This record gives sequence, structure tokens and C-alpha cells, in this order.
Amino acid sequence: MQFGKNILAYQNAILNDLARMVEIPSVCSQAEPGKPFGAEPARALETILALAGEMGFATKNVGNYAGHAEYGEGAENAAVITHVDVVPAGDGWDMPPFQMTRKGNLIYGRGTADDKGAAVVALYCLKALRDAGVHGKRRMRVIFGSGEEIASDDMKMYFEQEQAPVMAFTPDSEYGICNREKGILRVRIGSRRSEGEAVCSFASGTVVNAVPALAEATVAGGTGLLQEFQAAAKSTPGTFRFGQTEGGVTVTSVGKACHAMQPQEGVNAASNLITLLANVLPVEKLGTFLGFLHTAVGTETDGASMGVRMRDEPSGPLTFNLGILHLDESSAEALIDIRYPVTCAGTEIFETIRSKAEQAGLQAELLLDNKPLYFPGNDPLVRLLQESYCAVKGVPAELYATGGGTYAREVPGRTVAFGPFFADEPDRRLHNSNESIDIVRFMEHAQICLEAMYRMMTE
Repeated sequence: MQFGKNILAYQNAILNDLARMVEIPSVCSQAEPGKPFGAEPARALETILALAGEMGFATKNVGNYAGHAEYGEGAENAAVITHVDVVPAGDGWDMPPFQMTRKGNLIYGRGTADDKGAAVVALYCLKALRDAGVHGKRRMRVIFGSGEEIASDDMKMYFEQEQAPVMAFTPDSEYGICNREKGILRVRIGSRRSEGEAVCSFASGTVVNAVPALAEATVAGGTGLLQEFQAAAKSTPGTFRFGQTEGGVTVTSVGKACHAMQPQEGVNAASNLITLLANVLPVEKLGTFLGFLHTAVGTETDGASMGVRMRDEPSGPLTFNLGILHLDESSAEALIDIRYPVTCAGTEIFETIRSKAEQAGLQAELLLDNKPLYFPGNDPLVRLLQESYCAVKGVPAELYATGGGTYAREVPGRTVAFGPFFADEPDRRLHNSNESIDIVRFMEHAQICLEAMYRMMTE
């Protein structure tokens, strides 16, 4: 008998409360007293915990880093780990990003797919367990983080105070079961400006873990520079717009945003703009910094010219994303996001980049090395989740690898990513404009989620 179908009765309530959550622009910002990721992520966390409290659950807020709602009894707990912070809205929306909009079976809004939708569903699964009077071997928790999108220490701080689950999953990826997560490396490359450079400013990207959809540069130069750029643009990949200024030209590059775990699916506006600049400006006018990015990065997404292209059988190739670039009259910096294979070493990759940057007279700084996750495929948790998926879909969930980083790394050996999206679904534009969920498919996820929570609590 499938327990998961009980969640279908809560669909309207789930969508109503999801709308409340989407209206909170919970983008991480500067810390405030008692609010480590700023006011809005704290408000989102407090709001979902208040919803849980109204349902009658015991709740706890750990310093606005994370919190939980809990049901049941027992010395151990099992958990579903979600997050309520979101990436910035960005450009290109056809509707208000922080207002839930329904068009047919699609629900639009920042956070609907990543990860507020899954957070609200998990909370209602907890309610479904309680409403059915389920009692089992362990307590069931839904944990809500508030700093996941900036790879923060939200779960670290939470688990310093709270008991770790004996088993857990995070619905922040896709089905089947992700038992291999690539390592995440973030690197800053910086430089002081040199005399004689023609590029006065360059700005692109809002977060390092997304392909930038827009880039703009101002370039000093005399009569004819605009025509040179317009001519070069005809043979340079990308979409460009130009404007004449008193002292030169403004160049805008339009790309296509996507998540940094699959940069090949996007169009990097910054990389294309650097290519165009290099096609027009002589080396000394382009400058050392942009010249380095042109030769060592270019428009590649595999790190080949940087000397870090690699792959392995369990998880596939390294991916390389130029996420943020800022250049002004005094300095320049680029932030790079790399997802590397599970059998490789982040320290060796960074050393290769550092050496190459220093040879060019630039500085490289390691900002993050989030180690890979490699979870045994024969683990009892994997079997339980496969059976839960099969109860709803009729076939066991397959195992797969991802370049994404999830909370599964925070409880290694006890947690995997599981849902909420299906491999045959179209792009839901995570980290991009017009983020959305399909209600029918999402309620299918809700059934799997409840089935898994029921089994985690009782088996």
C-alpha cells in the first residue's frame, strides 16, 4: 500500500503557503545582529517555522542559521534537509520574481523550484504523518537552512547544537538518487590596473555559481572605435549592443544564464565580451588581466586552456565557470566556480591555476574547496529511497552523479540528494529567470517525499 498518496489532499494548502514564502526576497545579504545572512533569509526561516508552529509541531530556530520542525518520538531522528534562501532575481523575468504566478500547470517565482517548493512540501508531509497518527522508531525532522546558496556554514552551525540524523535526504536536485557530488572549487583572480589600458570598466555577474547573462564594458578610444567593434561583432560569437560616449564606446554583451554546475548549457556574456574586446584591442590596450582571461579561459567550460581539464568514470568531467568579473580604474577581479570529479583533488587544481596566474603577474586566492561526496550505492538508505520511489513510479530510482552541491555533504555517509525534479522534465530555469514548477509533477514528487519520510520514520 502506498502511503505517499495521502499528500494529495494538501495540494491547495501547499500552494497557498508557497505563495507566502515566494513573496519573501530571501537573498543572502550583509549580516546583521542575530541574522547571519541578513534580514530576509531570517524572515523566511522565521515564517516557515511559524507555519510549522501553527500546525502544532515543535520547532527550533538555531540563531537564524537553520531551524527545524519535528514530529514523533524516539532517541534517533531522520530528516529531510531543505533551504529557504534564494539566489538574486536577476534579469529577464516575464513576471514579478517575488510574487507567485500561475499559468496553467506552471507556478512561477524565485524559490518555487529551488528550494522553497520542496521545503513547503516536506513540511506538509510531516503534517500528513501526524494527521494519519503515524508512530515509528524515530523522530522525523524537516530542517530548513537559510544560507545554502552562498555555500555558508548554516548547517555546520545547526549541527553544532543539534543531533545529526541517522538518515536523511535533501530534495534539492533531481531523481533518482544522487550518490556522487562533484567537488566545488571557487577561486578569485585579481590584479592591479596598468597604465595604458583602454578598458575603463567591466562588470558582469551577480553570483559566482551562475553563468552571467549580461556584461558591460566601457572602452576609451578615438573616432572609429565604435565602427571597429561593430565590424568585429559580426564574426565574434555572442549578442552585443553598442553605445557612443564622449571618450569612447560602451559595449553590452547578452548571454544566457544557467547554473554553474552545467555552464555548457548557458551562454557566458562575460567570456563573449572579453573575446570581442580581444578581437579589437591590441594586447597592451586590452591589459594583462583581461588578456589572461582571454587566453587561459576564453569561452571554454572545461578548463582546458587553464590546464585543469579532467574527468573520471564515476562523475564525468570538470566544469569551469567565469561567474563574476569586476574591473574599475584601480583594480580587477574575477570569481570562478569549478565543479571537479569525485576522485580528483581540489588542492591540485587550485595549485595549477595559482601557478598559471602568478606566471602572468596576477594573484589567485582559494575561496572554497567543498570536497566531493561519494556515497555507497548499496547502503540501506539508498535501498529505502529506491523502494519509496518505486512505490509511486513503479520502477526503482537510479543512481547518478551531479556537479551541484547540496546539503548531503553536511552529514556525509548519512544523506543523499533525492528529488524534487524528474530527468524527463524540461529546464525549470534554476538560478535563471522565470523559475517555475509544474504542479502535476511536483505533487508526484510530494508523494515520493511522503512515502520516503513514512519509511524513514517507521522502518
